[in-house]
Parts: sequence; structure tokens; C-alpha cells
Amino acid sequence: MTAITSRRHALAALAALCTAPAQAAPEGVLRLLCSGPAGSIPDLVARALGESLTAVTGRPAIVDNRPGAAGQLSVNALKTAPADGSSLLVAQGAIATVYPALYTHLSYDPEADLQPVSLSSEMALALAIGPAVPADVQTLADFLAWLRRHPAAANVGSPGTGTLPHLLEALLFSEAGVAWQHVAYSGGPPAVNDLLGGQIAALVLPEGLLRQHLAAGRVRVLATSGPARSAYLPDVPSFVEQGHPRLIVKEWFAVFAPGAAPQATVARLSITLQDALRRPPLVGLFAQAGMTAASCSPAVLAARIAAEQRYWQPLLKARGIHAD
Repeated sequence: MTAITSRRHALAALAALCTAPAQAAPEGVLRLLCSGPAGSIPDLVARALGESLTAVTGRPAIVDNRPGAAGQLSVNALKTAPADGSSLLVAQGAIATVYPALYTHLSYDPEADLQPVSLSSEMALALAIGPAVPADVQTLADFLAWLRRHPAAANVGSPGTGTLPHLLEALLFSEAGVAWQHVAYSGGPPAVNDLLGGQIAALVLPEGLLRQHLAAGRVRVLATSGPARSAYLPDVPSFVEQGHPRLIVKEWFAVFAPGAAPQATVARLSITLQDALRRPPLVGLFAQAGMTAASCSPAVLAARIAAEQRYWQPLLKARGIHAD
């Protein structure tokens, strides 16, 4: 089985979980609120995690998708959920680290309304260009030079305003002194479609969403956002390797409990989640989809959130980057 075929099987297995409709959780059922729509990366993480939790505990799990408003709808649902551990939120870490600095008015307080339970997965981001960019543009330096010569063509997509891909673009082009036009999409798939169709010049997405198109020769991936080359795209140099040491950005997802949940309940849930996240079937599915399964204690996750707040908040303020 080739790597691409294997990845397609993994994504198909994850996508098959997306057919279950959202509903209220019956008694004894674990409800996993999700910040993304069906088919999104947060949704795939939540559904795979739900399957693994059921295997570990024997307890049914359902996913309740609450997309929209930069994750605020999902957090608001968590705020009104019982604080007994029966409802958890699976979401991008940015809801606790980036959005408080990016949005002037949030409907939640990340410290009061979100209790870290465990990390769930992480992945690097990647910058890709499509057929709108000439074939002789093969490196990040080539692309930046081309944008300077063709500012009217500098349309760069992301899965949405305020997402980490959007922020990575803003940091890159600000650092490079390149004018650009951000094109926000509702998730990754429509952005990829427009890249392949030549409607936009480039986009930034989690690397796992680009591997298939790179292997087929439909896109050129110019850089990844980890501290070193990605194990999933080993032939693609990192931003760091190409002279941009500040552009180390990992998209990660985590599980949160309601702010009022007892610490003993959160500690117990974290242990269960860590067991579920170490199961080989889940680890394999995540890897084949371009994600690394990860888990940690509530304290470790809280420390990571605090560290990233210290990184993002002054940086966004200094660059004048905001979403409202």
C-alpha cells in the first residue's frame, strides 16, 4: 500500500465517523463539543477520539458540532453544559492562546470558562502554491520575489480569518515586506479547490491536507512551519531553514472541560483521555492523516497555553494584527 493510498484509507475511516448527526447526549453518554463543522480537522479529531474513548471506557460518545464565530459558539455551549465531565470540548488551541489577543470582544474568558484537560494532536502548517504561479517559481525566495513583481496576483488563502494559517501568512509577508491580499475560506477544502483552479496564488494549511496534491504534482509546497523538516514532508524545507527563524507555528488541538468542573473530575478525565490517545489505531489514523497524536496532563497543557499567550499577544499587538 502506498503512502497516499494509506492516507486515503485513513481519511476515509475518519470521514466515515462524520455521518453521525449532532444530538443531545443521553444519560451516560459522553458529549464531545467540537469547534469545527463536519469534515473539518477538529471534527475528525473529535470523532476519532470519541471512538477511542468508547474502546477504553465502554461509554458511548457523540460529537456535537458547534462551528462558527472563531470557536465562540462551541465555547458558549461548553459554558452552559453540566460541569460533571459529561460534556467536553475538542478545539484548536488558538481559542485559548491567540483569539483573546486577536479579537477585541470575545463571548468567553479563556481562564474562567476553559479548563485544560489534555492535548490531543498537533501538526505543522505548510505554504503551497498552485497553477496561478509560474512553474519556474520553486522556492520560498522565488515566490516572495514573484509577489513583489506581481502584487495584483498576491491572493493568498487560508481556512478562515484569525486561524493560525492566516496569522502565519500575516507574519511571513510582514517580515518579508510583501503586500498581499488575504482570502478567507470556510475551512480547508474550498481553499484547496480554488488553489487547484488557479483562483488564488497560494495558501497555508495543515500539511496533512496538502500531501496528496503534492504527490500528484498539482501543488508546490514551499515551506513547513515546524522547527525542522516535517517527517510527513521530508523533502520540503522549513521556514527556519530558509531564513525565517520566527516562523515556528504548530497547529494543535486539545480537550477542555467546563470552567466549573471539579479538579478531581478533570484529573480523572485527563488520565482516561491519555489512555485513549495512546491507542495504536488512533495513533495510526492520525499519522496517516498528517497529524501526530499527543497527550498530557492538565498542568502541562495549562503551561503550554500560558507560554503561547506570552508569545502571541505581544507579537500580534506589535504587528497591528487583529480580526475585528
